[in-house]
Amino acid sequence: MTVTSALTAFALVALLMTLVPGVDTALILRSAMTRGRSDAMVAALGISTGVFIWGIAAAAGASAVLAASHLAYQILTYAGAAYLVFLGGQMIYRSFRKKEVEAIKVEVSRSKWRNFTTGMITNLLNPKIGVFYIATIPQFTPADSNALLMGIALATVHVLLTLVWATVLIIGVKLAGRWLSSARSVTWMDRITGTVLVGFGVKVALSRP
Repeated sequence: MTVTSALTAFALVALLMTLVPGVDTALILRSAMTRGRSDAMVAALGISTGVFIWGIAAAAGASAVLAASHLAYQILTYAGAAYLVFLGGQMIYRSFRKKEVEAIKVEVSRSKWRNFTTGMITNLLNPKIGVFYIATIPQFTPADSNALLMGIALATVHVLLTLVWATVLIIGVKLAGRWLSSARSVTWMDRITGTVLVGFGVKVALSRP
């Protein structure tokens, strides 16, 4: 297996993982609807940063600890689950408060970096991303290549795919801009996103390594 063929094969696997709807998709869509395109891209950059950090950690062997230590895995799992449930519950609670859509936009646009950190922390507190890398990096690392550099290259491919998919989602929101900018749509998007986050948090908490 050459480096090029390894990167191509990994890209197909990472693409499937990226396209599966989940927390990342929900966060990007919500940011695009309630904050705008630039804030949604900041959220996508945060998500990508989390993915990249996991890729480097796996390539360096740090995430092997998660694969070997049941306790470490469980601690990170429960921390991530608690964060997701808190974040989702907060969104659902806010959606039931009586506010005009512009007031909501002002409130959630106070800091773009909040979007960045939310996306990054959501991924960093998901040990399954680390396990994904620790499982795939050996499979897509040619025998004569440097494992660390190859891991960084694979993580870069995953990040690029994530950003491309985020761009597609953001453009889709723009095309449906008038309907999605209504107060009712913003409210329901908060409720749907919050429910996804809470549900995913519960699923993570009940999952087994």
